[in-house]
Amino acid sequence: MAKDGRGAPVGRRVMLGVLGLGVLGAATGSYVQNSYDNLLAEISSRDPTGVTGLLPGGGGFRFYSVSESIPHRSDQDYKLTVDGLVDRPGSYSLADLHAMPSTRLVRDVQCVTGWRVPHYAWTGVKLSDLLDKAGVQPGAKALRFTCFDGVYTESLTLDQARRPDMLAAYRMDDKPVTAAHGGPVRLYAAPMYFYKSAKWLSGITVTDHVEPGYWEHYGYDVDAWVGKSNGRDDDPTS
Repeated sequence: MAKDGRGAPVGRRVMLGVLGLGVLGAATGSYVQNSYDNLLAEISSRDPTGVTGLLPGGGGFRFYSVSESIPHRSDQDYKLTVDGLVDRPGSYSLADLHAMPSTRLVRDVQCVTGWRVPHYAWTGVKLSDLLDKAGVQPGAKALRFTCFDGVYTESLTLDQARRPDMLAAYRMDDKPVTAAHGGPVRLYAAPMYFYKSAKWLSGITVTDHVEPGYWEHYGYDVDAWVGKSNGRDDDPTS
């Protein structure tokens, strides 16, 4: 996420090109869709108008990143580690996560900056299932999430993480999560503002205290419940 709303103007030719690529992506499948999402993310991050959120394939999402470029992990190279105050630390491939019981949620996505994508489907593994598999030790109070962009971090309390609407998500809108959207796996914290749903999830560390995430160091609420934080009065997402 950019720290301000500035960006280079989006040219007409670029916008028409993105529009055409979006139609092509809808017709030809996930590879082109992934390329389209990456291009749209690069443009959206420089677009102060919000127009790119209205393009086909954008789904109303705005693209944010605190890293200099969109990081990538192939499905075969992806790993999610679970460690810290657990009895059985583990490392899970994308195939491992797919083999675990899955949960599909349909919720609104609400960004603290104001935009919302209503009734959106997310599928993945409940954090509570990963925690049960790892065996949480006495004294554990929180989770710290790290990402393979090497910059972003997030946190949840242990009670928050055990809610049934907290996922390590590998599908959005019933399709694989693209790199621009934080794939192959991202955190999805359904009842919270979207900055809590960390992209490019690579690590879950169980800790004895809450370590504020990236944006909390800039004044964002650690407990980011939709409708109850940051002075907003949005309707809850669930």
